[in-house]
This record gives sequence, C-alpha cells and structure tokens, in this order.
Amino acid sequence: MRVLVVVDMQNDFIDGALGTPEAVKIVPGVVKRMKEFEGRVICTRDTHGEDYRDTQEGRILPIPHCIRGTKGWELRPEVAEAAREEPVDKATFGSTKLGELLREENAKEPIEYIELIGLCTDICVISNALLLKAFLPETEIRVDADLCAGVTPQSHKRALEAMEACQILV
Repeated sequence: MRVLVVVDMQNDFIDGALGTPEAVKIVPGVVKRMKEFEGRVICTRDTHGEDYRDTQEGRILPIPHCIRGTKGWELRPEVAEAAREEPVDKATFGSTKLGELLREENAKEPIEYIELIGLCTDICVISNALLLKAFLPETEIRVDADLCAGVTPQSHKRALEAMEACQILV
C-alpha cells in the first residue's frame, strides 16, 4: 500500500489569515497529485476552537486561523473535491491520530511508503513527517518539496534540510 498525506491545504494557509504566494502556487500541483495518486489519500485539517488565543499556540502566534466551522478552516474547494475520505482533524502541528491510524493500517497491510505534500513545510509538514517516522521507523517517508510551501522560502528550505538529516526522502 502507498499513502499520500496532504497536509493542511486549507483556505487560511493558502490565501487567508496565514496565506502566502508560494502556497497559492502549489494548489494545482497538489490537486493533480491527489487525483493521480495510486494509493490511499489522507488529508489533514488544522483545527482550532474559539479559545485559540488562550492556547499556547495562540499566545505565541496570535493570529486566529483554522477555527472550526469557518471558511478558513475548510479545505480549498478543489482539494476537498479531490479528497477521497474525511480529513483527519488535528489540534496541533503533528497528528498522533494519523500516526496511530497508519501504524494500524501497516499492521494489516505493509505500507510501501508515505508521501507528504502541503502546508506549511516548516511547521506541520515537518512535524507530521517526523511523527510518522517515529510511528513507522521502517517505512519510507517522502516529502515532495515542489508540492510544499513554507512560511517563507528560507524556512521551507531549512525544513527540507532538517527532514533530510532525519532520513526523510526529499
């Protein structure tokens, strides 16, 4: 089995509260990859509540984003259309729920590789790549650098280098 993890392709990260031109640019390629991928496609969705500013993340990054039920929380429409199952909601950068789900799937049918694409390279993509490496240390973890975008081009590059150092194939 092959798995494609599409990380946080939500309106707020593309052209909303925390959007970037680089994020906007990867949308068509992400959708194309989702449609063409031969295997399981799982989207994650950053999910916060109205109490966001009272959380540790909210105090450090005081820009409300991905508040459950808002337009910014939703997957980009073309991404949602290409999705094959309900997204995995996550309250923080990395998803232990995703790690547990894929470890269970791997026990039933070995996962050949897990590929990650999406946003943001330097926060949620790297967090989930390293988390999945911890849950599935013998499974190949890949990141397609061209289908990811970071908070800045520089932080995107640094995150890719850090993942390579941790035996993630970039």
